[in-house]
Amino acid sequence: MLTIWGRANSVNVQKVLWCCEELGLAFERIDAGLQFGRNGEPDYLAMNPMGRVPTLVDGDFVLWESNSIIRYLAMQYGSGSTLYPADPKVRASADRWLDWVLSTLQPAERPVFWGYIRTSPAERDTAKLAAAASETEKLWRVVDAHLQGRDFLEGSTFTLADLVIAAYARRWFGIAELVRPALPELERWYAGVTQRAGFQRYVAPALS
Repeated sequence: MLTIWGRANSVNVQKVLWCCEELGLAFERIDAGLQFGRNGEPDYLAMNPMGRVPTLVDGDFVLWESNSIIRYLAMQYGSGSTLYPADPKVRASADRWLDWVLSTLQPAERPVFWGYIRTSPAERDTAKLAAAASETEKLWRVVDAHLQGRDFLEGSTFTLADLVIAAYARRWFGIAELVRPALPELERWYAGVTQRAGFQRYVAPALS
């Protein structure tokens, strides 16, 4: 059985759990990170020298970095699945979104999420939050435009690109204080992916 180290409210852990659901994989999850600690202890650092979550243990194979983990799971256990397409062009296009999340979307949206969800109202810097939300909105406009005429991010089938982007869209749509513009293509796509069992089980719970 797979072992996944990481707390359930981490977006990066959620991506891995949702991927397991899509692939029908059994796993054990062990709390680690933030209030649970453990990720700074020697045994954890021996597995993952970055001290972050998630970490995947599959027999004698250990892997960290969430997007690498979901790629591995799809390649190792996803025979016949559309999650990580075999066609090089479609796969590269899906990979592009996974890289974009790490390089561009996550750094922009992290201050918004932490500012509204993990910071008390009295301690919020509203000017900085407004600026961060504005920058994040520009990125969601890119996704909205890309979805024009597409059921999913890369065509007619659900891939890892949709899974990863949807995990962050949960945060964008889930922060009550945000004033969001109408982004009809993004909203249509998001309404669809939220119906998937893995999203409902692992991503939909209240933000914390």
